[in-house]
Amino acid sequence: MNRFLAHLVRKLIKTGDLTVTSADGTKLRLGDGTGSPVHLRFKTAEAERAVALDPNLKLGECYMDGDFELEDGSIYQFLELVFKNVRRHKSTPARWVKALEHLRRIPAHLLEWNTLRRSRSNVQHHYDLSGELYDLFLDPDRQYSCAYFEDPSVDLEHAQLAKKRLISSKLIMDREGLRVLDIGSGWGGMGLHLASQFNAKVTGVTLSDEQHAISTQRAREDGFAGQVEFRLLDYRKLHQSFDRIVSVGMFEHVGRRHYSTYFNKCAEMLDEDGVMLLHTIGQSEPPTPTNPFIKKHIFPGGYIPSLSEMLPPIERSGLVVTDIEVLRIHYAETLKAWRTNFLENWDKAKELYDERFCRMWEFYLAGSEIAFRWQDLVVFQIQLAHRPDAVPLTRDYIGRNEHAPHRAKKASESARKKRRAAAK
Repeated sequence: MNRFLAHLVRKLIKTGDLTVTSADGTKLRLGDGTGSPVHLRFKTAEAERAVALDPNLKLGECYMDGDFELEDGSIYQFLELVFKNVRRHKSTPARWVKALEHLRRIPAHLLEWNTLRRSRSNVQHHYDLSGELYDLFLDPDRQYSCAYFEDPSVDLEHAQLAKKRLISSKLIMDREGLRVLDIGSGWGGMGLHLASQFNAKVTGVTLSDEQHAISTQRAREDGFAGQVEFRLLDYRKLHQSFDRIVSVGMFEHVGRRHYSTYFNKCAEMLDEDGVMLLHTIGQSEPPTPTNPFIKKHIFPGGYIPSLSEMLPPIERSGLVVTDIEVLRIHYAETLKAWRTNFLENWDKAKELYDERFCRMWEFYLAGSEIAFRWQDLVVFQIQLAHRPDAVPLTRDYIGRNEHAPHRAKKASESARKKRRAAAK
């Protein structure tokens, strides 16, 4: 067995039941024997060496390529065992692994220029995959962001609806006809929710051709043509003002170098008495580089912010932070549901792409869930305004708005019927 690999796993694994078999047949048993057994078998000495020297990148790549197999357990169980040990025993990687991650910080910072062209390319890499793929694991509304599990027993569809209701309550949709901007509008679910429930006039922007086509089609078919417009446009090119701004799962693609640009632009577009709600993945600990596997294969140009990186540019923009909520574990449960759905539809995904893609996607979903359960990833919901009195004095309005009947829904449905009749 590669001696660097043996040193690394001995340093990391103190509890649990892990067996690692090398390509030459050597077996290494680790942990205290508790829990379900996990057995990882390497097929090549090259894979052992690659994982030993650069585990954060090469573990996922070797799994994609089939260079190791799980003879007992799954990739999720293996990652869970590793990161439980890291958390419980404060286990740390070997010195050479930490040195490599330190070296990654320098080029990562230099390359985080998400220009208009690069931003579009980064978005297309992930979101312009076949729409059929996302149908295999997302809820029917295609909400591709953290759901809100008010009750742990609810299914994914209801948890995603609860997320939209929570966000709507923080936007304070207190009158009809509010002009709403949805930055990173995805497949249109959030914008259509605001239009159908609160009779809002919504402008959504996305850089994904696939998302733009589907969201535009949904708006037309649901009778919201003229009330909801989805545009294939970078938010930086908008020159309008809005009563409300919402952004869900988009800020992770902005990049640290562009935080000031983002918040300055939002401040420019938000009316003086307006309210904004930003929903983003974040780190609960000090800033660290994006996982190299995720950055290379899943979200190029992506970066997960800490609050310490977000608050200074917010303050400089002139916006006021009126509320911050940290959603913990909710994204782990969301990812669990996605991973379960994906594994159930593995053969269909394989028909769309291939076995290597399926293994890559499984590793992405499993690793992301682990990061929310056992590492420092959370979700921040940050409410912003120009004036501190733009939102109610006490926070209890959020719960009232979240569960109150939607006053504008009847008016919105009436307007939609008229538009459908006119279209005929």
